[in-house]
Amino acid sequence: MRQLLALSLACLLFVAACGSTAGPSQQQQIQLAVAATISSMPRPTAPPPPTPVPTFTPVPLAGIFCEYQFCIGHPSDMAFYDVTATQSPQTPSTYGQGILAAFKAGTGPFIQMMWQEAPGVSDPSFMIDLIIQAYGDTRTGSIQPELVGSLNVFYTAITPTPGAASALPFGTAAAWTCGGRAFAWKVYAGQQELADSLLTEALSRFRCESR
Repeated sequence: MRQLLALSLACLLFVAACGSTAGPSQQQQIQLAVAATISSMPRPTAPPPPTPVPTFTPVPLAGIFCEYQFCIGHPSDMAFYDVTATQSPQTPSTYGQGILAAFKAGTGPFIQMMWQEAPGVSDPSFMIDLIIQAYGDTRTGSIQPELVGSLNVFYTAITPTPGAASALPFGTAAAWTCGGRAFAWKVYAGQQELADSLLTEALSRFRCESR
């Protein structure tokens, strides 16, 4: 388009030069001005291509952990290990209290769970602060109640500790009671939807026994 306008402008100048010595006529001057204006107009910018939005990929919780008289679901390619026994082999986790963790190398989720005896406690939300403050996580919302099966669960979205957030920037923490014990659970994940679904699926397979 610009080349055609430039060629038209050149032709008009040539015709004007070959005409009378008095210069281009008024009509030719108008045509020259219009051609020059159109030629100098900027070309429209093409819109940028759409940015693809990552889709949520659920992780099936085919695995189940059963020890210390409770069971809970987890991804089949991740296994819980006893954090308490790792830190102090002489005092491993017990029925009364303990800490577990599971992780998958690379971009897989990280899950942690803790519990302690809490007879008579009906609001276990203090366990959420306990499990996130111990490692430097922060709450990004208020604690919300939700009924998952027969469990009254308190949960909140969290921001993982800076060292973990570089790879797994989203998280969820939750707490509930069962059989005279208070339980806390948290996960770091690559997507908030994944973190929330892991909690729901894990608790859908939870059960406990009391002494």
